[in-house]
Amino acid sequence: MLYQLLIRFKDLHIVFNLFRYITVRAGLAALTALLTSVIFGPLIIRRLKRRKVSQGPVEEKKCPVLYRLHQEKSGTPTMGGLLILGAIFLACFLWADLRNRFIQLILFATLWLGTLGFIDDLLKIKRKSSQGLRPRVKLGGQIILGFIIGLYLFHHPLIPEYGTCLTIPFFKSALPELGWLYIPFVILIIVASSNAVNLTDGLDGLAIGSILIAGGAFAGLSYVTGHSGMAKYLNILHMSGAGELTIFCSALVGAGLGFLWFNAYPAQVIMGDTGSLALGGALGVLAILIKKELILLIVGGLFVLEALSVIIQVASYKLRKKRVFLSAPLHHHFELLGWKEPKIIIRFWIIAIIFALLSLGTLKLR
Repeated sequence: MLYQLLIRFKDLHIVFNLFRYITVRAGLAALTALLTSVIFGPLIIRRLKRRKVSQGPVEEKKCPVLYRLHQEKSGTPTMGGLLILGAIFLACFLWADLRNRFIQLILFATLWLGTLGFIDDLLKIKRKSSQGLRPRVKLGGQIILGFIIGLYLFHHPLIPEYGTCLTIPFFKSALPELGWLYIPFVILIIVASSNAVNLTDGLDGLAIGSILIAGGAFAGLSYVTGHSGMAKYLNILHMSGAGELTIFCSALVGAGLGFLWFNAYPAQVIMGDTGSLALGGALGVLAILIKKELILLIVGGLFVLEALSVIIQVASYKLRKKRVFLSAPLHHHFELLGWKEPKIIIRFWIIAIIFALLSLGTLKLR
């Protein structure tokens, strides 16, 4: 919005010409989102406390040990995702080109999943339990979004000749054509990424720290994908207009850093499903839009490990009546091993950074 206004004056003074550059606007978006989160964070937290918008700890009957470990967190305000999403949307409205299809799609997906998460959080608070939306209803909302995005990209591909192709990391010319199967593939990515981040959101700062690391990696991936010279040099698909997603990713990083100020151990507020479902799904949509779907497995490697730990635990118990981990997701396993919460968080962040660096390395190792 502000970008469209300022760019009109580019011929009047060289200063206004700066807003043509994605790097300038990305920096401004990150700063805007960061300041918005930090400035409005205390106000949002006070209002959430006043309205008693909080979620209890792990239910005692599910895991008595975790209940004791997390009991002190009872009463911590939830729905902090509203602060993150508000900061991201404000930064994008100010500095992104809202006419850009990439921006329109990512904002639509983020808003959709944020609304779904908000309803889920609201029901948990009203019922004073960990049961919000029915799992099939929540899953249905994610599937519908995936279907809408997949169907749109099938009929209106962002790269006409490669619309339903799949790019393979480490291979330059491997572009298998999925055809109509691309639609269920998009659904799978959005559902998986959204739920994987949701599962990771169990310790103070763990999820948002990992998300902003992944967001930083996608900022780089989006920029080189939209830059014709860099895309040619790296021998990757060039997508005109994809660079605008760098603005969204930078806003995500800025908002995440601001939120982490309040979400760091011991947390003053937690993001809830409002944030985790929206941001997890946003990472999946980012990967889809820039044709880096499989690289998402590397960028979000930590989220993959967390989700796999749950899948393995459930499958093992159903098939063998034995548990592989002391508890799932994976971070709870280390809690029950006696690791202190801050140590788990920092070490998981390090793992997330390693995965992010590996994902960027795939651009050259081809």
